[in-house]
Amino acid sequence: MTLSLPHHHRPQWVGLAGFGAAAAAAALIGGLGVAGTASEYDSLSQPSWAPPSWLFGPVWTVLYCCIAVSGWLVWRRSGWTAALTVFAAQLALNAIWTPLFFGVGQRGPALADIVALWVLIGVNIAMFWRRSRLAAGLLVPYWAWVTFATALNASVWWMNR
Repeated sequence: MTLSLPHHHRPQWVGLAGFGAAAAAAALIGGLGVAGTASEYDSLSQPSWAPPSWLFGPVWTVLYCCIAVSGWLVWRRSGWTAALTVFAAQLALNAIWTPLFFGVGQRGPALADIVALWVLIGVNIAMFWRRSRLAAGLLVPYWAWVTFATALNASVWWMNR
């Protein structure tokens, strides 16, 4: 069951703005909601393959744009369906990772969060694939980055326990 108007009645650009706002909210909760993440990151024991802190901002900016467009493409084609409910759930898990990892220093719970996030992104890609291959494809770099970030989270948690 779809909870939306037929395709020709949906305000397309308003929808894109809404998905952009949702992605921006997730970014703001993590980026602005927790001050001093770069200095805290730099102070942690890290594996030799850990990227410099300055890299995260540009990477996440591109990824959040892809995430927003991906959700919008599926909404445009199908309206709000179970695939977008999973999309919203993974975006919520994304938003709480930084406050867990940096805000309260809970690296173990942050690891559990990012593993759940990784699973939901994979489910989301599979669900989006049925509606829009482009939308699914836009989530693949996000999934790849979260794969890397999960390994980094696990390593940092292990090295700093």
